[in-house]
Amino acid sequence: MLSFANRVALVTGAGSGLGRQLSIHLAHAGAAVAAVDLNPESLESLAKELSGKPVAWAVGDVTDRGALHEAVDQVTRQLGPIDLLIANAGIGFENSALSFRAEDFEKHIQVNLLGVANSVETVLPSMLERQRGHLAAISSLASYRGVSKMLGYCASKSGVNALLEGLRVELKPHGIAVTTICPGWIKTPLTANVSIAASMMEPAYAADQILRAISRRKPFLAFPPSQARQLRLLHWLPPGLSDWLTARRTVELAKDASQVPVASR
Repeated sequence: MLSFANRVALVTGAGSGLGRQLSIHLAHAGAAVAAVDLNPESLESLAKELSGKPVAWAVGDVTDRGALHEAVDQVTRQLGPIDLLIANAGIGFENSALSFRAEDFEKHIQVNLLGVANSVETVLPSMLERQRGHLAAISSLASYRGVSKMLGYCASKSGVNALLEGLRVELKPHGIAVTTICPGWIKTPLTANVSIAASMMEPAYAADQILRAISRRKPFLAFPPSQARQLRLLHWLPPGLSDWLTARRTVELAKDASQVPVASR
């Protein structure tokens, strides 16, 4: 059984979807949960569900550096310094070349990439001072290569991978672990309108896989394995063949769907 006893875990985007499930799993594994989200009602609901367990919450926007620092300061005053960060907050929506808007691209970068950097900044100085800690961020299998109509999402998640790779190398001598998580499709509000439910993972299953990787201080996790292998192959194939296969797969996924799938959670 997983144990996160005597650890304070900060989860961004904790109010719903994967973030909520991660928070619940962490609480039941013995962690004190510091939950940050934009929605106070969802945070109140989470705290009520975790009644009797150590939990603190604060409203915070990962794109607002100052407000995020205030939110993290608020929860650390109640629970103590953060031992584990799971930077989970993210967005995903269509960003096509045929109707390209830099504003849409920017929104993905602000939340999915800069939001992770802002989250890291709130906890890293304390971890360096104590010479221990763990940083984890939810990236995506979509980070492996650019995909049609997912331009901003793929680019932002690729950036997350590069950021965490650099952090991992530099922070290892200081006793700080870094884990990059690349999940496939998960049933959450973000993917509610995508008609490929048969291939989506349940949030509880995804949270369990993620926390097992974190507990083992693994540097990288991509799952489910079959999808990870397919996308890894697309990354390494010659560009012409990779582009053809990617375009074909995108059409298959979009068929009979109410919108083009653009998010992993």
